[in-house]
Amino acid sequence: MAIYEEKTHNISQLKEEQAKETDSALNEMEGQRVFGREHYEFWLISIIALAWSLYQLYIVIEPTNSTISRSIHLSFAMVLAFLIYPMIKKPYFLLKIRWFGYTFATIGLATAGYIAFFYEELALRPGDYTTLDIVMAIIAVIILLEAGRRVLGLALSVIAIFFLAYDLLGPYMPELIVHKGASLNKLAGHMYLTTEGIFGVPLGVSAGFVFLFVLFGSLLDKAGAGEYFINLAFSMLGKYRGGPAKAAIVASGFTGIMSGSSIANTVTTGTFTIPLMKRTGFKPEQAGAVEVAGSTIGQLMPPIMGAAAFIMAEFLGMAYTDVVITAFIPAFVSYFALFYIVHLEALKLGLQGLKKEDIPEKLKTFLQGIHYLIPIFFLLYTLVVLRQSAASAAFNAIMLLMVLMVVQHPFRAFLAKEKITKEIWLSGFVDILAGMISGAKNMIPIAIATALAGIVVGSITLTGLGQVLLEVVETLSNGNIFAILILAALISLILGMGLPTTANYIVMASLTAPVILTLAADNGYLIPAIAAHLFVFYFGILADVTPPVGLAAYAAAGIAKADPIKTGIIGFMYNIRTAILPFMFFFNPELLLISAVDPLNPSDPHGWVWITNPFEIAVIFTTAFIGMIAFSCAMIGYCVTKTTIIERLLFLVPIPFMFLPKVIEANLPFVTNHYISYLIGIAILGGLYFIQKLRAKKKALI
Repeated sequence: MAIYEEKTHNISQLKEEQAKETDSALNEMEGQRVFGREHYEFWLISIIALAWSLYQLYIVIEPTNSTISRSIHLSFAMVLAFLIYPMIKKPYFLLKIRWFGYTFATIGLATAGYIAFFYEELALRPGDYTTLDIVMAIIAVIILLEAGRRVLGLALSVIAIFFLAYDLLGPYMPELIVHKGASLNKLAGHMYLTTEGIFGVPLGVSAGFVFLFVLFGSLLDKAGAGEYFINLAFSMLGKYRGGPAKAAIVASGFTGIMSGSSIANTVTTGTFTIPLMKRTGFKPEQAGAVEVAGSTIGQLMPPIMGAAAFIMAEFLGMAYTDVVITAFIPAFVSYFALFYIVHLEALKLGLQGLKKEDIPEKLKTFLQGIHYLIPIFFLLYTLVVLRQSAASAAFNAIMLLMVLMVVQHPFRAFLAKEKITKEIWLSGFVDILAGMISGAKNMIPIAIATALAGIVVGSITLTGLGQVLLEVVETLSNGNIFAILILAALISLILGMGLPTTANYIVMASLTAPVILTLAADNGYLIPAIAAHLFVFYFGILADVTPPVGLAAYAAAGIAKADPIKTGIIGFMYNIRTAILPFMFFFNPELLLISAVDPLNPSDPHGWVWITNPFEIAVIFTTAFIGMIAFSCAMIGYCVTKTTIIERLLFLVPIPFMFLPKVIEANLPFVTNHYISYLIGIAILGGLYFIQKLRAKKKALI
């Protein structure tokens, strides 16, 4: 027994040290203040964060006015933002919260909470703003811009300032983008005292749904699910060629359920996976790139999708579960394709798997954490089958998870025939409190980002900028649909280099998605609105790995001790498949399981015709995956053996046959059915595989 307890203690101590390293790396990347338990700041921040989580759970049980809940939600975020994130990332500001830090936090609380405190009075005089209202509005915008700068970096705050300047200086703008302008009073009122700006739909989604899912993920992590998923991935895949890299992808996919951040995914799983990848033969840059590619994919994976799924559903007026269904095939095709890319790289490098003694036992590992799967499947069941609201489903899953967290430690002690002490019983409650505090801290960037993005959305509704942008893009692209899409992709990539995924999606969904839809319709392409929204979302996520910024690449390079630019370039190469997918589902919405739209109103989800036949869904998924295999072989330059230049080019030929069968059918007279298109593509790929196989045999005989 003593040996068992000593071994258990050593393992838990190692896990605690690894967790501290992970938290430290993430905090360093995000520039947060970190206080030990001996500092009063630790307890102050923890109490406020815990209160925020409790409030968010309370409003599910006792729903309140949405504007009031948005105001209180932002109040908590503002206070914590100024307490946790310093003005400047220097020791003087990092080691202690100075008096001006508390001053900023108080101003943030007062301005964000003003709407909730005076809600009834403001509701009785809509549009009749007092001097105090306008003063509070101006201060609120300024303090929010500063909070955004601290938490998210300069980019989003600068974009918000640009839009505010555009609102005020409309008459002085170039002729192409001129507008009549807005007075300071009108602008302040629109942005602060209505639900068109800061307290608009994005912040409403953050307060109503996103917090609960982030809290669920944080509780899962504190319960030990993150480590369980990593161990499970290694137990299943560690013995295969490039096993650690494949395990990293699987672990990152699971971690995507718990995190809405590519950087957090990279640091959480990369701490374990990158050193093992290097040990089995991957170069440092490759190991970091695999982790980054896997971590960005984590944000595409349903059901959470980096929090954008909830906002997408709200913007489009469709059920959240329908967003998840449309995103399913592109996300999983991209996910499995990355798995195949890593397999090709392992073949190319001649790598082997881990030694048997380094791999956890499959069944034992699976059973050790099987209870972590219960709340996840329960969440999916209540969302997809019972079709409960996102808030209700997340709340119920959180309650179930909390029960499991309380009983898991005593149950394990019982199985180990240990005495179940008071400390063991209380450890589950400690984990719950830690998860609730961590969940609130993880929500700060999302809450601040959605509030700031509300300024962009508000500017568009105030000035009619959408119509202006429509004319600009049409002029630049000359109405060519391919040029329009490339412009939108480039803008999303550039903006995404400095913005969190959620904020990038909100900005692009407000600015360019409507432009894409309108110009597509003008060019004869009737597509569902979600195709345009997912298009900009995918490219926004790609920005996390795209040099020269690519923050996730910097995080992975730090762990791998590699060059961040090289890591970013290789990671981007691995992720290029994700860049072609949006173009494919734009021209073939069947990849989103939508076969037709209402020609009179393609943006209305109620007029979309969904593909529900299981055979058709299986065919679409399988053929898309085959197309992605062809693309992966072309990109890596390897299939059974190294490809020639001609073979590499030929591997690109099956792609349109697999992804765009109806386009092929319309343009090739001898193709009369899209199933024929699929067969042609498979035949070409099969022929290339056969040629590769013959060449590999000849090489082996030499």
